[in-house]
Amino acid sequence: MASLQDQLSRLVYSTENGDTCPDCRQAKDRCCCSENADEARLASLDGIVRIRRETSGRKGKGVTTVSGVPLDSNKLKQLAKQLKQHCGTGGSLKEAVIEIQGDHRDTLKAFLEKKGYKVKLAGG
Repeated sequence: MASLQDQLSRLVYSTENGDTCPDCRQAKDRCCCSENADEARLASLDGIVRIRRETSGRKGKGVTTVSGVPLDSNKLKQLAKQLKQHCGTGGSLKEAVIEIQGDHRDTLKAFLEKKGYKVKLAGG
């Protein structure tokens, strides 16, 4: 069992580095977790963009999801913005999956194929 001195002398809080990343414990300005996550995600892709319509967890409202796009996070945000503008609806980007409100599978498939991606309609 540790002595009372050891228990009381441990570091509880430090402002030396400012905010720290909870994953790698480095200062936020030196953290590279997001870059590593992007690299790992891009390495695991097979080059096929999958488009599907989902309603689960959305109170019956349908959304079109686009996954498997081989782009880094900044370019993925730009593509999501282009897709939302092309469909004229709202949407979001969550965990490298683009969500577009409504059923726009055919529109998105034509748009992405024109941009040079290999696209599959997934699901039923």
